[in-house]
Amino acid sequence: MRFAIFSDIHANLEALEAVLADARENKCTDFVCLGDVVGYNANPHECVARVREMDCPIVKGNHDEQASLVESSRDFNEMAEAAIQWTRDHLSDADKEWLRALKLQRQVRDFTIVHATLDTPEQWGYVFNNLDAAASFTYQHTTVCFFGHTHVPMAFVRDDGVQRQRIDKLRIDPSKKYFINTGSVGQPRDSDWRAAYCIYHIEGAVVEQRRVKYDLATAQKKIIDAGLPRLLAERLAIGR
Repeated sequence: MRFAIFSDIHANLEALEAVLADARENKCTDFVCLGDVVGYNANPHECVARVREMDCPIVKGNHDEQASLVESSRDFNEMAEAAIQWTRDHLSDADKEWLRALKLQRQVRDFTIVHATLDTPEQWGYVFNNLDAAASFTYQHTTVCFFGHTHVPMAFVRDDGVQRQRIDKLRIDPSKKYFINTGSVGQPRDSDWRAAYCIYHIEGAVVEQRRVKYDLATAQKKIIDAGLPRLLAERLAIGR
């Protein structure tokens, strides 16, 4: 059994389709989404429809939450707010209802999924360092938990202490705990423009990081043609 685990699509249909194609080529049998299906890019409805038709386990992201509201309840920066308002205008009522109903965290098979943190998932905190990760480990009851939100792939491992490390091909030791960020499909922020996701090889107990090229030019053109902030198109090319 192989799980393709992906996060932060952010309405980038080209990146999403490239990731799904790569997952199929790598014989993934199951799919899991860690939230933020919408926001920033130009195909929110199409990405919601694509994920809905997959009928896979999914949790809610902060952009999913904000897009399902009449108006923002939390402060986004100016660019993110402009994008989320545009997104609301381009989602159907059914799309918003589906996003609104998503859970904040779930257990899938023998691992956990969450968009942000396990200690306070509804506050959308960011996990960038060992101290941040330690708070979530306190609430983690499975060996592995996958999360998103930062758009930066990384793994935190708790043994005697907490250590941050690269994923690449990470072998899971059942005596330890792992808090793993899969990176972003639709807006990577680790200086690599390619879409990021992970494959969890259940039988081999290995988490593999994948990077996938996609039709970047088309995704950028859609953003500009939609009248979204031009910087959203430009940042895709530099992975920031």
